[in-house]
Amino acid sequence: MTAPAPEWTRRAPVDLPGPEGDNSIAREPLWYAYGQGDDRPEPPSWTWASTPPPDSHVPPEPPRPAGPSRVLPTGTTERLSALAYPRVPAYGMAAPDALAHALTATFGPVRREPENPYNEHRPYASPRCLFPVHAFVGDGDGSAWRLLEPTRHALTGPDTGAPPTRIALTGRYTAIPVAYQWFRGSLVSIELGMVLRALSLSLELSGVPATLTPPTDGGPEVLRELGLERTWEWSLPWLVDMAEPGPAARSGRDAPVPDGDPSLTDVVRVNREQTYPAGAAPLTTAVPAGLPGSPVVPDWAELLWRRHSGRMPRALHGMDSAPRPAPVPARHLAAALAWLGVPPPHPVLAAAFDAVTVTAAVQHVEGYAAGVHRFEKGAAHLRKADPTAPAGLEANYGYGLSPVNGCGIAKAPLTVFFSVRPRELFARFGPTGWGAAQVACGWAVHGLCLAAAAAGLFARPVRAFKEIPTKEVIGLAEDETIVLSAVVGVPRETGGDQLDLRT
Repeated sequence: MTAPAPEWTRRAPVDLPGPEGDNSIAREPLWYAYGQGDDRPEPPSWTWASTPPPDSHVPPEPPRPAGPSRVLPTGTTERLSALAYPRVPAYGMAAPDALAHALTATFGPVRREPENPYNEHRPYASPRCLFPVHAFVGDGDGSAWRLLEPTRHALTGPDTGAPPTRIALTGRYTAIPVAYQWFRGSLVSIELGMVLRALSLSLELSGVPATLTPPTDGGPEVLRELGLERTWEWSLPWLVDMAEPGPAARSGRDAPVPDGDPSLTDVVRVNREQTYPAGAAPLTTAVPAGLPGSPVVPDWAELLWRRHSGRMPRALHGMDSAPRPAPVPARHLAAALAWLGVPPPHPVLAAAFDAVTVTAAVQHVEGYAAGVHRFEKGAAHLRKADPTAPAGLEANYGYGLSPVNGCGIAKAPLTVFFSVRPRELFARFGPTGWGAAQVACGWAVHGLCLAAAAAGLFARPVRAFKEIPTKEVIGLAEDETIVLSAVVGVPRETGGDQLDLRT
């Protein structure tokens, strides 16, 4: 006898019109409420609140603990240059300074582009180069935590002289403009996924094994151990341990969000619902097996240097995808599928990613029909032959072609969408599924960014598509929402300088 379908599949799907039409940012709290069981969620009153324009935002100063700044060792680029891409060394006796070099490889600035409105650039993508996710490095027992300051290439805070054994990753919501409202929570979760993969890769290349512990209800207490008394500014931390994980922190109370930012109050409430069953899991590989060599990237240092989100000349915004005289070789798409297929390192994240649907508009790729494809189990399956799909996506992108903005989606060989069914996600995982899916999608997209760099392409993570018409173009159901997208294009030569900031 066939088991009855889950309740969420038997209920009539609901189209959730956002308070601003198809604006995905405005629709996010509605999807969360829908996932929890509300078939007709109402937009929060603060959705229409007046907010300062994003360009007026001034990020807060780094939360430096009291204590000296200790400069990280130089030579990281030299070490990465000695590792031929895509070879990954076997774990062994790591050098004493291996962790310090892994931190630089993950977070250290790689270049500055004077003509780019957003600087600096690191090995992973960040919205508006704001980098809200911070890393704190400790000795494992909570007695001494130091802030990693990438722009200073330094660890700042009390130094006990003991070797560092623990990293705490937490996102600062106030680093993102208030105009992003509820979306500040998703941006932090997505970037946490990108950082996890970047850090996993750097530790792997440095020969440093580690474990990952997801957030627990003791997270606010860990934030206080980090010296962050304004706990409401921060997401619950993820912990990466190079030694045996320490005891879980006891539950602690959060400092309340001050009046005046109701969307942030709601962001913090939702984040505190994202607590996972206690337990560490090994950091698994970030790199797929059997990757082919790259025509443009000889080593890992060059790969991280080449990763970018698309460029425009003369301080213009956006990105453009240059025309390509020949189709993109099929092996590049195969490599991208392999990078996308590497599961996130914790079982909860891996299970959440299994609930994610990956759909792409493909064109000008050798051996693949132009149209909408579903990516499953390392292969691309044609769902709909449609050469007009990329142009349809560009028409529904929030930052279209204009005198001050480039938009190369119509010419891009690949635009990838990661979507979930919120009702299914909550049924399987409870509230934790919401954040876990976002972290998992960030992990996957950073892999896609590296695959693009190895192919001589760019990959730009985006969340600016109008959701309703975009779902029609790529064939998503009414009860699906887009978690994250990425445009993979051919870099445009701008003639601009690229200043090498690596050490």
